[in-house]
Formats: sequence, C-alpha cells, structure tokens
Amino acid sequence: MSNNKFIAGCCLVVIGCAAAGLLGQSNDAAAFEKLKALKGDWVGKMADGSLATSSFRISATGSVVVQMLAEGTEMEMPTMYHLDGDRLMATHYCAAGNQPRMVLEPGQDLSKALKFRFLDATNLKNPDEGHMHRVTFQFIDKDHIRQEWTYLEKGKETPEVFDLVRKP
Repeated sequence: MSNNKFIAGCCLVVIGCAAAGLLGQSNDAAAFEKLKALKGDWVGKMADGSLATSSFRISATGSVVVQMLAEGTEMEMPTMYHLDGDRLMATHYCAAGNQPRMVLEPGQDLSKALKFRFLDATNLKNPDEGHMHRVTFQFIDKDHIRQEWTYLEKGKETPEVFDLVRKP
C-alpha cells in the first residue's frame, strides 16, 4: 500500500471514529438537547378549550431546562429537566404539594415524542395520593408541541392535554 493510501485510510478511520462519537450521544442526552430547543414562551389550549401557557428556560450553565406551566398564576408549576449521569430526569413541583420525579422511557423515537414515567416522589404519603405520574411531549414541528400530563390518584389516571404554539 502506498503512503498516500495509508494516510487516506487513517484519515477515514479517524473521521469515522469522531463521527461515531458524536452520533454515539446517549438517547437521553439527545432528548435533553431536544428539550433545550423548546426555549421560549408557548401558548395554546387545553382539551377543555381553556388557555394554557408554558415557558422553557435554560439555566445553571445549560445543565437544566426549567418549564413553567401557568406562569404568573397561583397554579404556577415548575418542572426541572436534567441529566443524572446518562439518564434524563424530570422533577415536577406540583400544586398538589408533592414533587414527582420521572425518567425518560428507553427506546423511543426522539423525532416524534419524549415519554417520561414515574420514578418516585417527595412529599407523597402513599402511592394512592394524587400525583403526576407521566408526561409526554409530542413534537408536531419546531413551533407546535402537544404535552400530555397524566395525574394518578387512587389508581385512576386523569390526562391533561396542552396543545402549545411557540410565541413569536
């Protein structure tokens, strides 16, 4: 093999390894980047037609995404999304007075949705007490999302759907 072919082959191996490193980003890290892209203010409607507002902010030098639901109202509820090692977590500070922690479900197609499921909670006296149990993001396009929050109380699930549009 000539030197030029050997050098070209080495370059391809190095480029391939670098690309694999970028493409090898964990699913949860890629999902976190998708949440960061939601930065801004959102408005829309809930399933019953009432107004829904939400905002997404990036904080703590990019290590957390803060979502504020019903910002500026007495029902305001923040949710913090962050990586914990290789897993993406969400901690929801609920108007019910508890703080459910959820984790991203594995094996998802991130181009379509992000689904978080209940892990545990603080200030939850027992599992039957009402708490947010799941949250799902559906990505319609870069300016339209649907968020479904599922509240669980005494074994009964109550979904709350928010259809949101990014404010210009």
